[in-house]
Amino acid sequence: MLAGVGIAKSFGPVQVLFGVDFAVDAGEVHALVGENGAGKSTLMKILAGYQPASSGTILVNGTPVSLRNSEVAERHGIVMIHQEFNLAETMTVAENIFLGREIIRRCLIDRPAMRQASARVLAELECSVDPDARISDLSVSEKQMVEIAKAVSRDVRVLIMDEPTAVLTGAETEVLFRLIRRLTTQGVGVVYISHKLNEVKAISDRVTVLRDGRLIVTEATGAVTPDDIARLMVGRDMSDMYPQQHRPSDNAPVVLTVEGVSVPGWVEGASFDLRRGEILGFAGLIGAGRTELMEGVVGLRSRSAGRVTAGGAKSIRSYDEAIAAGIAYLTEDRKKRGLLVDKPLTPNLTLLALPRYGRIFIDLAAEREAMDKAIDAFEIKASDIEMKVSSLSGGNQQKLLLAKIMQVEPKILIVDEPTRGIDVGTKHQIYLFLDEFARAGGSVIVISSEMPELIGLAHRVVVMREGRVTGALTGGDIDETNIVRYATGLSGVGADA
Repeated sequence: MLAGVGIAKSFGPVQVLFGVDFAVDAGEVHALVGENGAGKSTLMKILAGYQPASSGTILVNGTPVSLRNSEVAERHGIVMIHQEFNLAETMTVAENIFLGREIIRRCLIDRPAMRQASARVLAELECSVDPDARISDLSVSEKQMVEIAKAVSRDVRVLIMDEPTAVLTGAETEVLFRLIRRLTTQGVGVVYISHKLNEVKAISDRVTVLRDGRLIVTEATGAVTPDDIARLMVGRDMSDMYPQQHRPSDNAPVVLTVEGVSVPGWVEGASFDLRRGEILGFAGLIGAGRTELMEGVVGLRSRSAGRVTAGGAKSIRSYDEAIAAGIAYLTEDRKKRGLLVDKPLTPNLTLLALPRYGRIFIDLAAEREAMDKAIDAFEIKASDIEMKVSSLSGGNQQKLLLAKIMQVEPKILIVDEPTRGIDVGTKHQIYLFLDEFARAGGSVIVISSEMPELIGLAHRVVVMREGRVTGALTGGDIDETNIVRYATGLSGVGADA
């Protein structure tokens, strides 16, 4: 249905795709995988009309075509769901779903018809969002479902999905998979880009691996294991994804104490402590209050009750006080709250620690030296440090954000969804970094929705449910069954009878 033959792409002197062949057939799910920066999104943007190729041919049903823009591609039935939301925040769900193709009746927009049609497609996605709700009022996962609804409401013949489940719950992912299977029975071809290799294995018929802009292999998914795919992506064996754990001493000093913290509307009476050299995991379902608790701990949200102390200092009330006490927080939303994506790399790196680089005038040479060191230490791949952060791959943005918070030389790191939406190779790098930080005497809190990540990294796991800490797991008790039991109220504080 859609094919790219010999697709190459350069941005100025930097070549990012090297003669890649890719095709999707009617009724199949073709997964496209690779590390961040491998060229996946660029290739799909070319095939969906968002970017021109430097060379190569695009075929639709075997006929060469010129996809000058996305509108031309959509006329051929090619629709792409981007990794980044493409929604008008101030408009309603129905207005977004029909944006640019509004239903017109007697020269006026037929809003009731648009609402009814939107309700139907949302019902197919088992999504309870009101078609009249404003996008700005929706959660991240609800926005993703609206993006999917917007795409499938079109006359789609080829659907390209770029990391569609990065912000979805397990239940929402299952709904999406049912939709994909329904579409393929209707002859729709689906391109599925994901870093979640178990999902790739579960949903796809074929898988293509890109590495550094080059085609590595296209295989039937049934012929390869997730470990095989990971090895092809990074060019090395990934069997040791997580570092070997070295538990801190039982008498290691407590470096952070959280007592009875409440965050209005989110968290009630949460208490825990953190020891030197420890990696402490936080688990729970979406909406359990983990992020809100940590934002309350570091002073980014107001607390109605509770006390937070680090190293015996007075109770921490603001983020400046948290940084002064040696605590740094890596947000889960790197693009909106962690980085200035329209700015170059260097000011992003040094912003949190700006006083180190001058009070009145910035020491540009010192900034440049810090940037060079960060690129080497965190293996940030950037063609030019003057490029906008938005031009970096997701994994390189995350490494830049990690380098940024390390500028304040923290003793305690709180990292929220540190590997969301990044490739398996970069995940491995981040795991090694967190392990080395803890071994060197630092302490880490990891919030993650990926249970294998918590099981592989954490020495203890605290589980939350509906704003409350329900229990803590250690040693051999840290497994998926126990985490789910505490997260769903079957075990722990407030367990259902």
